Amino acid sequence: MTFSQRSSWYLQINRLTSALEERRRRGDQVIDLTLSNPTQAGFAYPEEIGEILGRGGRSDYRPQAAGLTKARQAIQGYYAEKGIAVEFEQLLLTASTSEAYGFLFKLLADPGDELLIPRPSYPLFEFLAGLEGLETRSYPLRYGEEGWEVDIDRLAAAITDRSRAIVLVSPNNPTGSFVKKRERKDIEALARECGLALIADEVFADYTLDVGQERNSFAEATDVLTFTLSGLSKVLGLPQLKLSWIVTQGPEEERSEALARLEVIADTYLSVGTPIQEGLPELLRLRGEIQRQIGARIRSNLAFLKEEVSALENVRLLSCEGGWYAILQVAEDEEKLALNLLEKGLFAHPGFFFDFTHEGFLVLSLLPENFPEGVKILVERFGS
Repeated sequence: MTFSQRSSWYLQINRLTSALEERRRRGDQVIDLTLSNPTQAGFAYPEEIGEILGRGGRSDYRPQAAGLTKARQAIQGYYAEKGIAVEFEQLLLTASTSEAYGFLFKLLADPGDELLIPRPSYPLFEFLAGLEGLETRSYPLRYGEEGWEVDIDRLAAAITDRSRAIVLVSPNNPTGSFVKKRERKDIEALARECGLALIADEVFADYTLDVGQERNSFAEATDVLTFTLSGLSKVLGLPQLKLSWIVTQGPEEERSEALARLEVIADTYLSVGTPIQEGLPELLRLRGEIQRQIGARIRSNLAFLKEEVSALENVRLLSCEGGWYAILQVAEDEEKLALNLLEKGLFAHPGFFFDFTHEGFLVLSLLPENFPEGVKILVERFGS
């Protein structure tokens, strides 16, 4: 049997994952500070969710490729509450953000073309691009006195004649950094000059950790063809509901053609379930309580972490503006450190999981209820 090159991944389990599985097989307790699933983090979800989905499950099936009008109008209202003008016709629904990327990669690029992706970032883009036969070129986020920022010069240098789109994540996972307005201006100028589209992933945008953080969304009108992604996985903290969306902005002619082509792509899949679309207006009205719980947890855990590590030598908590991750910079081999912490009952991601440009990082999820217990293990390890 011959398999495709696009699925020829390196499938061997790394040392850290192997050690974690062995520990769990033995029944040893592990505090997991990589937890990213809010449904497993002890939050209380409104009971109405089941009722809403049940009512939607009894509705007729009348598929619309871009998504039901009432669902897209509900998302239009979501943006209107943020002061962002989006027409529902500019929205297209997908089953997940990953599927949205797949649709956009099909729309914008042919096999062999390139996408520009941030580094560090979540280890997803190379897989999604590879499944479409595309290549990726990374551009770095650098850390300075004002926190993380896009290295515009290195981004410009990474552009080739095969580049088709710049992928941005705001706030980034795991750095928690928003794309600032000044950065956006430079990035849009580059895209305009080189004929590139922008793909902006804003799934974490509702979770701001820095109270004074400048709010800036790529869903706002622009003269560069721009696709903004979000969905219920983060907006409602309910990844199992399987609904995401793409907001398309840009010059009218390009935007209209992009939307027409996207609708054909979506029509070949029709992947978004009717019950979730029918219930979306009511579900979005419930997001306030869910987001308040998640927001309170991540801010409390971040404050605890900041206090606990402040006196440690060779450990620095890096600035994070949004999302639900924190990064520690450490003066050690990060894989050896992660393995050592696992022996003590704490699981944390080393930086290489997120493709950091150099050694010495630990990435911690701020979601877990038992986060303080995990931090105490960490502090004891560094204090010993």
